[in-house]
Amino acid sequence: MRAPLILAATVLALGGCMTGPDYVRPRVSVPEQWRSEYKDARDLADSRWWEQFQDPVLDDLIRAALAENKDLRIATARVEEFAGRLQSSNAPLFPQIGYQAGAGRQRASEQSGPTELPAGVDPTYSSYAGVLTASWELDVWGRIQRLTEAARADLLASEEGRRSVILTLVTAVANGYITLRGTDRQLEINRATADAYLQTLRLFELRYKGGVINEMQLAQVRSQYEQAVARIPLFEQQVARLENALSVLLGRNPGSIPRGKAIDELARAAVPAGLPSTLLERRPDILAAEQNLVAANARIGAARALYYPSISLTGFLGSTSTEFSDLFSGATKTWSFAGSLVGPIFDAGAIEGTVAQAEAQQRRLLSTYEQTLQNAFREVDDALVDYRKSGESLAAQARDVEALKTYARLANLRFDAGYSDYLEVLDAQRSLFTSQLNFTQSQALQFQSLVNIYKALGGGWVTEADKLTVAKPKLAAGK
Repeated sequence: MRAPLILAATVLALGGCMTGPDYVRPRVSVPEQWRSEYKDARDLADSRWWEQFQDPVLDDLIRAALAENKDLRIATARVEEFAGRLQSSNAPLFPQIGYQAGAGRQRASEQSGPTELPAGVDPTYSSYAGVLTASWELDVWGRIQRLTEAARADLLASEEGRRSVILTLVTAVANGYITLRGTDRQLEINRATADAYLQTLRLFELRYKGGVINEMQLAQVRSQYEQAVARIPLFEQQVARLENALSVLLGRNPGSIPRGKAIDELARAAVPAGLPSTLLERRPDILAAEQNLVAANARIGAARALYYPSISLTGFLGSTSTEFSDLFSGATKTWSFAGSLVGPIFDAGAIEGTVAQAEAQQRRLLSTYEQTLQNAFREVDDALVDYRKSGESLAAQARDVEALKTYARLANLRFDAGYSDYLEVLDAQRSLFTSQLNFTQSQALQFQSLVNIYKALGGGWVTEADKLTVAKPKLAAGK
């Protein structure tokens, strides 16, 4: 027994050398600042920013989505799947111990072979066995450790993928609700305008019957009214589609969505602060891309370890007997211990191909990581520019609405006084109607651009949102 134990101790002493490169975070070019800076930006990236809108209905919708969304449940199950893979990958680092037990009965031939069975010997006998088995692949070159490292990185990447789902889900619900409330407002404007046109049409019908106006003027008013009525079903269709999309995000069948504050009543949330360098630690997609790179780097080492011999120890200890009562007596003991060394001599380039594949995958994922970073910088910069420019557009739209209200009022006064025909009134009313719709759309766009800033920056708010989820990974909870 001493020689095998000495061999095992020697092999374990050599086990500190792992093949393949150790992971080092690649150097990347990071912008020093954003193109659009906000002096009044606040450090709110770690808070539940959607509560700043001060709409309890929106808060409830986000809470419901985090509890029931199917994409989030799929992502959670995926994390648990990779946690199981990690557990399986880590197991071969330790001895595998098992057991075997058996019982049988058989009859020997009395005339088989060159000698016959002696007279008086019973040809029928029983056999019993009970043994403990053990096997252990000694991870001298670190192949199993590299595979475990890769599995751990895959698990972390899947967890960041789940966090990405949370990030996307929360912002999608917020943007969907804002779009819905904006469309609701546009529908209200359209219906109010159609009602106003109807009152005008009824007045003009009376004037036509009285001979005050001609048929052409009546037709103009009727056309204006019918055009407004024709737009109502289109807005109702948009509302239904938006409600159905939100319902699916909430994990429900298509249906109606409760309403809270009107889009005019939503509070203005603050712009979050953040530097480009912080994205490397805050964005789940960047963290996931890096963990994928870590896994690919580890698999290079696992592939290179195939060039070296695999060393395994096996053994068993137990008893075998023809009588069950004697199974565990001293005379029935049996044991075995063995070591094996298996290595390649010629494989026609199979291992070389495996290594080349692992190295190419690492290069591909390195480029993916760099591309993910660049896209993240672009998304943040785009969102900041969108917020600033949408604010400028919204202010101009508000001034345009006020100017057109004055234009419409004066056009009606001029028509009533007989200084102009009704075409001037029609033009003023159409322009005001279009401007009011555009103003509401601009309101929604600015709210959405603010939501997109929080989405692009990432941050600890994803962790705050995760606290509201119901389905959490079980195996990965303590990682």
